[in-house]
Amino acid sequence: MQIFSELRYPSRWYTKLLMPVLALAFFAFVAISALAGFLVYRIVKPQRSAPGISLASFPGHPEVMDFQVPELGKREGWFFPGVRRAPTIVLCHGYESSRGELLTLVSALQDHQYNVFVFDFAAHGANTGITTLGYREADELRKAVDTLAARDDLDPTRFGLWGYNLGAYAALREAEGDKRIHALILDSVYDDPEQMVKVGVEHNGLGKFPLMIRSTQISFGYLNNGHRNDPPLSTKLLALNGVPTLFIQALDDPELAATTRDMFLKAPEPREQAIIAHGNFVGLSDQEKREYENRVVSFFLLRLPPTVAKPLR
Repeated sequence: MQIFSELRYPSRWYTKLLMPVLALAFFAFVAISALAGFLVYRIVKPQRSAPGISLASFPGHPEVMDFQVPELGKREGWFFPGVRRAPTIVLCHGYESSRGELLTLVSALQDHQYNVFVFDFAAHGANTGITTLGYREADELRKAVDTLAARDDLDPTRFGLWGYNLGAYAALREAEGDKRIHALILDSVYDDPEQMVKVGVEHNGLGKFPLMIRSTQISFGYLNNGHRNDPPLSTKLLALNGVPTLFIQALDDPELAATTRDMFLKAPEPREQAIIAHGNFVGLSDQEKREYENRVVSFFLLRLPPTVAKPLR
């Protein structure tokens, strides 16, 4: 009781010194928690990008293909047909991007006879909701692949995946548990969504604030409590044994370049590494886009050819 009395009515010098320190620490904790909560909201509700595009005027004879995701509802994707019974490449857009921003890459792949499919993740494009930075996005991707595999005009056993940051995480998470994935391109991939939270905090200019990154990661973890026991993707990389995988590191995004390099070093063969000056396909110059598209197409042509050679008799 004497201790509580002293705290309420400090009379000793050290108590008088301690009380302002405790008050300052309390208000700092409240301020950091409030700011972390705001940052998490900004991160999981990104600014949506949905450029208006008329498929009727777009080359390649695309068609709208819907699929259902449990608890998330309907998703609309665009299917661009290639040669009949060819494999299908699914393109997984990045954080704060959308399917409409990948159409030049779609055309480059379709021109080489691939079927190509693009769709928007939750909280991106025209979709509402929040992003989980890969946890549930991998479920969206799995349902897309399942729906595509039910078609009779493509090879249901051969798929390739390309993804950038958020899309790369979802693609890798899907590939580690799906034997239908035969080739994989991971651009600026991360091992755990909390790493992407850190990138989001730093991009908001608040990474140097004491405890800000960790507080935001804790808040994000609370929102995704159902995935609290999900291991990092690197613990399951051996499941990719025999699946050709290209890891792309962008030097202008050092945080994700480092995580991509770490994943590359842990991945089984066959694996490849590419280092480029600038990341984010959407923001590349025309020349850089052409070089990037050529790299992607060349990888898939070598590792997942659009036609299967007939055995010699």
